[in-house]
Amino acid sequence: MDFLSIILIVSGLILFETVSSVDNAIINAQVLSTTGEKAKRWFLTWGLLVAVFVVRGTLPWLIVWAVAPSLGPIGSLTATFSGNHKVTEAIESSAPILLIAGGVFMVFLFFYWLFLEEKYYGLKGERFFHSQGAWFYAIVSILLSVIVWFALKINPFMAFGAVVGSTLFFLTHGFKENAQKVEKQMENKTGSITDTSKVFYLMVIDATFSLDGVLGAFAFTLSVPLILLGNGIGAIVVRQVTVSNIERIKKYVFLKNGAMYSILILGLIMLLESFGFHIPAWLSPLATAVIVGYFFLKSKSELAKFP
Repeated sequence: MDFLSIILIVSGLILFETVSSVDNAIINAQVLSTTGEKAKRWFLTWGLLVAVFVVRGTLPWLIVWAVAPSLGPIGSLTATFSGNHKVTEAIESSAPILLIAGGVFMVFLFFYWLFLEEKYYGLKGERFFHSQGAWFYAIVSILLSVIVWFALKINPFMAFGAVVGSTLFFLTHGFKENAQKVEKQMENKTGSITDTSKVFYLMVIDATFSLDGVLGAFAFTLSVPLILLGNGIGAIVVRQVTVSNIERIKKYVFLKNGAMYSILILGLIMLLESFGFHIPAWLSPLATAVIVGYFFLKSKSELAKFP
């Protein structure tokens, strides 16, 4: 892997982690606005260490190790930089299982946003799909059945990976829905919930939201060190946004649209790669930059109309 490719991949990871975590940053800012200064400082220092080194640090490493246990803990960390032929074969043989799980998760996440989430309509057709929300569960069920059918013809473990991806989606979706309810309860009962409880709540939510960024990162690279670097820097950027520019970021109303269309493209790339299609390494970061850039400019144009 040449230096230019590494720069491109890490830059794409930072951008994707930052934009896909906008919702997380907003929740953080809203809850922290009801806490004391000591709790804010604790969350923004120790919480950052947990977010970067524990969650975004260990999760991709554990995922690679889980799908390729023969690599061992050290091999899972250094696999893509290893010159060992056996290590290369192990990561290549297990990659489809990981990619199909992540791909299903990402595509389900996009369709949930498209059909069921409240949103600012950035493209034609979004309003129509949002009005057809009842079709979400039918579509993702049919899609999963089709993916599993074709995966079974290649490798039963790939089919299992697809099911794991859908399971992860519904598990994290449940946590996020519960988080929204808890957040509203906190707004209504500000004085009855301790700062310590709020901080630990934010750390749990941060771990839940991080799964989107971690799984999406495998569309950029299977290299755990690069994922750690890109996602870690992205997490630091999100923390800075939380404390400094969150109100301005919220005004860029189509950033979430950009994040979700990026998630769709990354999910499709992961699915195609899992079935053996060769996707150039530069496509994921370039697609992310173009999509996010388009919706950023669209948000800026909208902001100019209503400053």
